[in-house]
Amino acid sequence: QVQLVESGGGLVQAGGSLRLSCAASGRTFNSYVMGWFRQAPGKEREFVATISRSGGRLSYADSVKGRFTISRDNAKNTVYLQMNSLKPEDTAVYYCAAVFLPARVVTTDEKGYDDWGQGTQVTVSS
Repeated sequence: QVQLVESGGGLVQAGGSLRLSCAASGRTFNSYVMGWFRQAPGKEREFVATISRSGGRLSYADSVKGRFTISRDNAKNTVYLQMNSLKPEDTAVYYCAAVFLPARVVTTDEKGYDDWGQGTQVTVSS
């Protein structure tokens, strides 16, 4: 099990940028696939991005491709989500999640993740 704490959310104008961070506890961070998900008011939680254990394999939701970048620093036990060209429809609570999986594997299914952070609010004004 790993404990996750997100930070970096806030209020930004459309077209702006934010970088979310997710700090993980434990000594085996590099054994976990990490993912970012989001939930807008009145909507179900949806996949945003995922990154494999070493960072060599990435996957993005179509809605964020070309605008968001997921990365990780295993020495710092942290995963990031750089969000550029933000749109009002990106407004949501953003969650990071972790699952223990083999190398070179990622998953976009939230049911596949075992550990979740508490979320950080991102609000994009028009």
